[in-house]
Amino acid sequence: MSFGDPNNPYGQPPQQSAPGYGYPQQQPGGYGYPAAPPVGAYPGAAAPLTMPGSVNTARVLLWVIVGLQVLGVALFGFAAVSVNAAKNDSSVKDDAAFQQLADYSTGVLWAFVAFAVAWAVFAIVLATKFNSGGNGVRVTTMVFAIITAILGLYPFILVGLVHTVLGILVAVFVGNSNGSAWFNRPRY
Repeated sequence: MSFGDPNNPYGQPPQQSAPGYGYPQQQPGGYGYPAAPPVGAYPGAAAPLTMPGSVNTARVLLWVIVGLQVLGVALFGFAAVSVNAAKNDSSVKDDAAFQQLADYSTGVLWAFVAFAVAWAVFAIVLATKFNSGGNGVRVTTMVFAIITAILGLYPFILVGLVHTVLGILVAVFVGNSNGSAWFNRPRY
């Protein structure tokens, strides 16, 4: 016989179905109560207590952007003062390179200075909010970084390549799962 000894007092063994077919098999619960969820299965149980490395790197890169903005403010300010002083100088009237620079009005150069100062202040505010800020700081930082990367490509292509790389890195580091866990952590 294929079922073993016919004199077995416990009867025939139960029929086993092939795994993966039919309804999934569940472990029987004890005494009609559902089983407790596994340890650590609750959302928010694994909230980081210290800032993850990628988020800290994004904050440091924002401070690097601030430093580059300060250099840009100094460069644009020096250019605006120099162009304004040299427009009345007769010795540079025939210089083609200077005339190309002099085509910018000093007002446009001062507007670049004001924009660079505002962008630096915005980066400072975002970098200081990394410790206490919520998901809004995360989203604002990602938008800031993406706009920084785009502005690094178009108007300021020579010096903007560094801004483009930094902006992409900040957006990736803040937008990953570590950034999400850090900015969505519970605050008591």
